[in-house]
Amino acid sequence: MLSTARVAAAAAALAALAACSGTVRIEPPAPTGKAAEACAKLGPALPRTLDGLDRVATEPSSPYVAVWGAGEIALRCGVDRPAAMSPTAEVSDINGVGWFADPRAGTLFTAVNRVAYVEVTISREHPAGAVLVDLAAPIKATIPE
Repeated sequence: MLSTARVAAAAAALAALAACSGTVRIEPPAPTGKAAEACAKLGPALPRTLDGLDRVATEPSSPYVAVWGAGEIALRCGVDRPAAMSPTAEVSDINGVGWFADPRAGTLFTAVNRVAYVEVTISREHPAGAVLVDLAAPIKATIPE
């Protein structure tokens, strides 16, 4: 479960990472089964550039994590279902991918209704809608519903 503390930690980590250069440190998730299989396929399908930012190396290296810029956009595949997502929570469809926007962290979005949850943290300097549009095709191609 994604606790309030984890949401705060993710937001703080993104802010701290934005000040770094080179390799970005981010905690990878540990998906299993079908989620792990799907997430392993997502990494190579992701764009090398996202909203003008190049994809950078992460530490530790993980097939379940992708970062662009100095941590300005971070993707983690195979995370837990968002704790803030109730059965009646609003999910926005963006190019065929359902996204839950965590109301406690305005920069945290999770692709839902698939075999693996895909969490994306987007700094406020980047248009979330445009970033999520660019991520829709690779998610649809590799993470089945």
